[in-house]
Amino acid sequence: MSANLEGRLEEIVRETPALMQVLRRARDLDLPDWLIFSGAVYQRVLNRLTGRDADYGIKDYDLGYFDAADISYEAEDVVIRRVAAAFEPPMREMVEVRNQARVHLWFEDKFGEPYAPLCNTAEALTRFVSSTFAVGVRLEPDGRLEIVAPFGLEDLFALRLRPNPLRRTNGFARTAASATARWPELVVEPDA
Repeated sequence: MSANLEGRLEEIVRETPALMQVLRRARDLDLPDWLIFSGAVYQRVLNRLTGRDADYGIKDYDLGYFDAADISYEAEDVVIRRVAAAFEPPMREMVEVRNQARVHLWFEDKFGEPYAPLCNTAEALTRFVSSTFAVGVRLEPDGRLEIVAPFGLEDLFALRLRPNPLRRTNGFARTAASATARWPELVVEPDA
């Protein structure tokens, strides 16, 4: 991954007050193997590159963590309520928490596609519909920002939307149409 692009991503994240607030609170909650990922991160880059407001299009903040010790919904719900208590409205309603160790239990019913169990939170990024969206960040206790982008950041900073090369999914066309409706500057590379 290019250090230059990592630096640009870090600058964008650190200059986004709402995202930094979520990262600080998530760090303080000290959940196991946590990341903020998906639109909360990549949309900020798209917004910066296209001259939009940093919060344009932001619907939620996906907070993934990994706890294989108890993959029951009840255990996840305890964490969901704990995270909600750490935030004031409207952020309370925007932070969506999911234990990545249990995604395989509900994914196929919800999306109609099989989903093998994950080994950690970062592995979830390798399953995203597009490599462009596969980016997550974590604020470490020492203030360092850890960036996880298994496919690199080149596509994201090039405004290039392409399907995930490791996991073909029936959702790419729908996702690409939604993204280009919000960011018409995106160049979509068709699913092969």
